[in-house]
Amino acid sequence: TGMNQGLQAAQGQYLMQLNPDTKILPGAIDQLIRYMDGHPEIGICGPKVLNRDGSFQKQCRRGEPRPLAMISYFLRLSSLFPNSKLLGGYLLEYEDEDATIEVDALSGSCMLIRREVVEEIGYLDEQFFAYQEDTDICSRARQAGWKVYYYPEAEIIHYGGQGGSRVEPYRSIIEWHRSYWLYYKKHLANDYFFLINWLYYLLMVVKLGLALFINFLRQERYAGPKRG
Repeated sequence: TGMNQGLQAAQGQYLMQLNPDTKILPGAIDQLIRYMDGHPEIGICGPKVLNRDGSFQKQCRRGEPRPLAMISYFLRLSSLFPNSKLLGGYLLEYEDEDATIEVDALSGSCMLIRREVVEEIGYLDEQFFAYQEDTDICSRARQAGWKVYYYPEAEIIHYGGQGGSRVEPYRSIIEWHRSYWLYYKKHLANDYFFLINWLYYLLMVVKLGLALFINFLRQERYAGPKRG
């Protein structure tokens, strides 16, 4: 992919994965580099990510997308009970957004990766089209003994909405669900009894169907009445 080509062409001790629809706030990269320089055990580090209105983008630091965490996320239980570690395991809503913490995964909108990490585990897995490739590389780094950290002293703005979700909404929806299925199969399925796995896969299929149907209704609504 283009992102892998860019990472492979980069020189230096650190590689940066950065989405084009972002704005790096002053000093952010220098702060990430200084923090990683002082903590050689950290393989990947990410900043605090803000929406265009300045609000916190919760997806910038995440836990593993395990079954209970994802069910809670889909049903918005984690938002209803933001202090619950049991229900908030995916978006870590019980954690202070201004606290530096070790996490399972970071947002691919901006990640600083130590060169030794990709030399050891490889680059982004191109099986993932546009989603969960960030969670995958963080998982592989952790499995290799590296730490993954969220460092909110560095900040960026992620505008979002500039990619496939607007241009090809159906493909974007399908790829989003496929990426979660692929990640689960690759990293988590061996941790669970087969019945749990099949329930998770069924959940993703049902959610995909609902998402496609809702998107269809939205498209019809925005299209307006057809002329006879």
